[in-house]
Amino acid sequence: MSEITFDDFLKVDIRVGEVIRAEPYPEARKPAIKMWVDFGDEIGERKTSAQITAHYDPATLVGKQVMAVVNFPPRQIGRFMSEVLVLGLPDENGEIVLIGPDGAVPVGGRMH
Repeated sequence: MSEITFDDFLKVDIRVGEVIRAEPYPEARKPAIKMWVDFGDEIGERKTSAQITAHYDPATLVGKQVMAVVNFPPRQIGRFMSEVLVLGLPDENGEIVLIGPDGAVPVGGRMH
């Protein structure tokens, strides 16, 4: 993997948001969940989809704080326009576990 500069890192805007709505995305090629995430007054509400059905149910996601890249351009995922990229790590089976803060923090906070 090549090294990046600190200025390169600063270009990636990673913020904490709170899931305010989530629903199944049965039209997706692989099982997925659609999420609407609140990033506070500066950024507002953004939507995304994620292949996280192995560990999450839409009802349990509401109220969860997640980390996401908020400055990618929107991307069409099937019939759904994804506006942010939520971040996660694969478990031992390759299934995604979302990344979020250890404790509650104000929505919209930028990762340092």
